[in-house]
Amino acid sequence: MEANPNPNSMKFVVNFMLLQDGVSFDYPSAEEASDSPLAQELFKIDAVERVFYMSNFITVTKNPETEWIDIQEEIKSVIKPYLEEEKPLILQEFDKDPLFNENDSEVVKKIKGILDEYIRPAVEQDGGAIAFAEFNEGVVKVNLQGSCSGCPSSTVTLKAGIENLLKRMLPNDVTEVVAEGV
Repeated sequence: MEANPNPNSMKFVVNFMLLQDGVSFDYPSAEEASDSPLAQELFKIDAVERVFYMSNFITVTKNPETEWIDIQEEIKSVIKPYLEEEKPLILQEFDKDPLFNENDSEVVKKIKGILDEYIRPAVEQDGGAIAFAEFNEGVVKVNLQGSCSGCPSSTVTLKAGIENLLKRMLPNDVTEVVAEGV
């Protein structure tokens, strides 16, 4: 278990890859977790508000009223046996890299490349992800996932980190970065 900048999220790290590189799943509610039996089990814990999978970790977000000390063992007691039994994390298959699309414009390919190379490793360390949503007239839209969703420092990360980096690396193309679904 690892804490991160979002006090309501905890990152549960395992010693093997859960998903292929660049793939993540964000479940903001039990209703949206129909393709994930593990997330459905975690949502049975009253305090759990969000479940996020990526690489070799699961980030669980709790309600602000509950203390981690009260639920962390219960969460581990759901995750550990589930993964040890090698049950499926997600009930769907992928046949191509979800990050890159051959129909993307050159600017979008550059934006995705920068997000993948410079931003993704940093936010993964904190139990989250920032996924490209769209690019239109200089504005890059991203989705905040995992511990990044609802994190008090996500606005600083978005503006001071991601926006500054993209504007510096693509000065003629990017004017602003905004988050969707915050």
